[in-house]
Formats: sequence, structure tokens, C-alpha cells
Amino acid sequence: MSSKPEQKETHQANGAVLPIVPVDCLTSPDRGELVEPSDFLGPDSDGVEVVVLESRANAKGVREEDALLENGSQSNESDDTSTDRGPEPASPLKETSFSIGLQVLFPFLLAGFGTVAAGMVLDIVQHWDVFKYVTEVFILVPALLGLKGNLEMTLASRLSTAANIGQMDTPKELWRMIIGNMALIQVQATVVGFLASIAAVIFGWIPDGHFSIDHAVLLCASSVATAFIASLVLGMIMIGVIIGSRKMGINPDNVATPIAASLGDLITLALLSGISWGLYKELESKAYVNPLVCAFFIALLPIWIIIAKKNAATREVLYSGWEPVIIAMAISSVGGLILDRTVSDPNFAGMAVFTPVINGVGGNLVAVQASRISTYLHMSGMPGESSETAPRKCPSPCSTFFSSDVNSRSARVLFLLVVPGHLVFLYTISSMRGGHTTLTLIFIVFYMTAALLQVLILLYIADWMVHWMWGRDLDPDNFSIPYLTALGDLIGTGLLALSFHVLWLIGDRDSDVGD
Repeated sequence: MSSKPEQKETHQANGAVLPIVPVDCLTSPDRGELVEPSDFLGPDSDGVEVVVLESRANAKGVREEDALLENGSQSNESDDTSTDRGPEPASPLKETSFSIGLQVLFPFLLAGFGTVAAGMVLDIVQHWDVFKYVTEVFILVPALLGLKGNLEMTLASRLSTAANIGQMDTPKELWRMIIGNMALIQVQATVVGFLASIAAVIFGWIPDGHFSIDHAVLLCASSVATAFIASLVLGMIMIGVIIGSRKMGINPDNVATPIAASLGDLITLALLSGISWGLYKELESKAYVNPLVCAFFIALLPIWIIIAKKNAATREVLYSGWEPVIIAMAISSVGGLILDRTVSDPNFAGMAVFTPVINGVGGNLVAVQASRISTYLHMSGMPGESSETAPRKCPSPCSTFFSSDVNSRSARVLFLLVVPGHLVFLYTISSMRGGHTTLTLIFIVFYMTAALLQVLILLYIADWMVHWMWGRDLDPDNFSIPYLTALGDLIGTGLLALSFHVLWLIGDRDSDVGD
């Protein structure tokens, strides 16, 4: 029996109850130095177990205790007060399936209707002269619509994590995050827009062997201007959404990324169509306008680079965040090539209106999941650390979808939203007579199969990719979402084209093509 009185005060950290020893008890009264742990033990090594709690900074530089979400929808699960159990992994997101679904549902539907509107716009503008005679513009569509995954969704995930762990609580911190991140996405948007136009020129030239310098400059000017303006508008919307979510007690991870996509597709596609149409009109009479527009936005690059470099929150991303956005742009461009080859084929009638919908819904859902997993990991430590919350590099499908942890629960909720969501969106398209096609039962079955398979693959890849990047000392907020949304574009476009092809082979599309 130890002569030391038993410590009655307890403190709960990361779900485990640990005894607290005041700091002054750890110092020798005559020396003012720290007492060795052995001094607390009796002669028989039977003493009170002492645990010294440190305020270790987590990945975002704040106290781990302050990282817990103050979410009104958290379940009122009772805390385990038993001291017999060892420390458990942090569970910062104590949300029920109902609360997750409730928070995600409205932004998901809003984002879905945004993709429906984008599909209706694409269904109309595909008949414009600029899309008929400069068909490479179709290759730009998935790449530029994918900017919401490359830039805006990454921005939303980054700011959501910062808000959840307390890095945007003071006005000074808030403005620092806003200015740095806005400058950063303008740099990324300009560069990615320029590279997307080059990819469109190359992918358009390879099959036909035809190259036009005027069309190449038109693609460059349209792409850069669209990317710049769309990122500016959507970035400001994202900041407002995240600040408002925190004030309303809503987890920004559940709403920010879908809302980024709700207006993202529509705004980007409308800008691309309008800008490319206007520049195409000036191509013959004022050929100098296109290179001037391209040069103007590229000349602004040094200003945004200087601003982003001065901000510690964005300096690292400015140097290291290029690989995912560039590779994601290339992946999306492959999906654009598929769209370019199918949209003008009468056997694929309706492909234009459904492509933004299936790609947008899949990208929105997987972005929510990736953002949630990233926030969950950030609350347990820093990227690269060995943590019990990031135990697996290649998870099994059962652990991804059927385990009891909060991320598996959210994966099930997001997957279950696919069918009812797409049914609503298909009905909306049919009511607006979009796509020049009639919805038959067999078409809906093939379409739903493609949509479910796309989301199933994306959610599994997200579970593997976020944990894999975390173990490799890469911040998933900056690296995972661009890859996932780009893969969503490629998988969605490919599966949709395959579905249309099979439907044409069995004759279902023959009687459905409208005027």
C-alpha cells in the first residue's frame, strides 16, 4: 500500500480517464527540479500510477483538447469512467447516422440541382457554333468543372479543418486564412486553366492530326479567364459558407464541399460557354483579343504568388500542392476526350445533359467523405505520425462500409443517398425535357447501376487514399480531393458512355431520341 494519498481527481482525454497530478507535485521543494518517476513508487514498486498530460500541438498547431467539434448534432453518448481500460483513439466526430444524413441531405440536393442546371446548359450550348467548330471546348468541360475538386473543394476542406480545430476563431486569424487562400487558388486556377487548354489542344490534335493556332489561342484565353473568374467567385462563396456553418453549429465538412459544387458546375460552364462564344465572335475581326486576354491573366500571376508566399498557411501548398491538381486535370481531360467523342454521336443522345449530373454527384459525395476523414485524422496528430486512427494502408471493403466507426457510418449514409438523389435529378431533367431522351425503366436501371458503382468505387478509394497520404506525411486536405473528383469524372463519364453504348446495342435508345 503506497504512503501517497490516492489521487481522486480525474481528467478525460481522448476518451480515457487518467489521474492528474499537479505540476508542483512533480518538483522537489528544495531543488525546484523535476522529481523522477521512481520517487513516486514505494520500496516494493507499488505506487500510484502517474500520467503526465501534455498539451501537444496537433497538425494545425493548436491544442488537441480544443480540436473537438462543438456540433449540436453530436450524440449524447455517456462517457466511460472506467480506469481499467487503456487510452482509446480520439472520437471527435460523435455523430449519428441520422445527424450526418440530415446535415448532408440539403447541401447534397442543392449541389445535385446545380449539376442538373449545368447539364441543361451543356445540352443547349453544345449546338452553338463555337462548340461545333472548335470541338476541343468539350475536352475543357470536365477539366474546368473539375476545378471545383482541384481548387474549391480543396479550399473548402482546408478551411473546414482550420475552422474545426480553432484556427479561424479570431478576426486576425480569419483574415489571414482568407487572404492567403484566395491568392493561392488564383495562382492555381490560372496555371491549371492554362495547362487544361494545352491538354485540350493535344487531345484534339492526336485523333485527327489537325491543328489550328487560332483555335489553340482561343482555348487558352477561354480556359484561363473561366478558371480565374470562377475560382474568385466560388472561393468567396466558400468562405462565407464555412463561417456561417460554424456560427450555426453545423459541421462545415458536411456542407461546404457540396455547396462548393452546387454553384460550381453551373457558374463554370456558363462562364466557359459565354467567354468562348464571345472570343469566337472576335476571332475573325479582332484576332488580337484572344492573346491579350490570355496575357492579361497570366501577367497577374506574380501578384498572387507574392501574396500567397507571405502567408504561412498557404506557403507550403504553393510549393508542394501542384502535383495533385495537375495530375487531376490530366485525368479529367481524358474524361473530356470521351465526352468529345460521344456527344456528337446520335447513338449517345442525351449524354451531354447526364454527364455533369453523374460526375457532380459522385464527386460531391466522395469529397464530403474525404474531408471528414481528413478532419478526423487531424484531430489525432500530425500527418506522418503513427496513430491508431490511421491503422490501415489498404482497407478491406468490409472495414470501409460495415465497421462501427464514424467514417464507415458516414460512408453508408452517403452511399444510400445515391439512388433517391439521382431519381430526383432524373425526374427533374425529364420534366424539363432535357437530353432529347425519354426515361425508360431499362435506362434508369443502367444509369443507377453506373451511378452506384461509381460512388462505391470512389468511397473505397477515398478510405484508402486519405489514410495512405496521411501515413506518407501528406496533408489529405490538399492532396486527396483533386484525385478523387478527377477519378469521379473519368469513372462517371466512362460508365455512362458504356451504359449508353449497351442501351444502343439492345435497341433501347432507338425510339427515345427526340427532336
